[in-house]
Order: sequence, then structure tokens, then C-alpha cells
Amino acid sequence: MKAIWNGEIIAESNDTVVIEGNHYFPPNTIKKEYFKASNTNTVCPWKGTASYYTLEVNGETNKDAAWYYPEVSEMAKPIKGHVAFWKGVEVTK
Repeated sequence: MKAIWNGEIIAESNDTVVIEGNHYFPPNTIKKEYFKASNTNTVCPWKGTASYYTLEVNGETNKDAAWYYPEVSEMAKPIKGHVAFWKGVEVTK
């Protein structure tokens, strides 16, 4: 799977975990140069507290377009630290 935004592949993996229709990419498969830490957090009742990244690609910014769970509930262990996308990021084969 590939995550693409603003003309660049920002993550690529053959080992994503799909939960609720979202592909979660292992942390070592994202291109860290495009990811900037965000102060945003949200809470999922069964996964835990999500942290966000803002994407910066080719001079464009996409605020909070990627999220991950640094700590997870027992039920969400397979996605601990994995990164998922929204806000116009295309996830494709």
C-alpha cells in the first residue's frame, strides 16, 4: 500500500493493518521528512488517545492529516504506533 499526498509517496508498506476501513502503516514505513508533530489529540473509546502529524510536502501543509496511537487498549495492540491518513491523502495499492 502507498499513501500519497501532493504528488509524493509519504508512506509505503506491504504490511498495513486495516481497522475501520483505515490502513495503518508501520512507523518505519513513513517518510519522516514529511511529518511534523502536532499538538492535536483525540480519543477513541476503544483504541485510546490518538496523536497527529501535520504533513509538509512540496511547500504545502496538510494539518493533522495523519494520526497514530502511541499507547493503545488491549483490543488495538496491532496498531500501536502505526500511522493512518485522511484529509485528502490517497491510500492505494
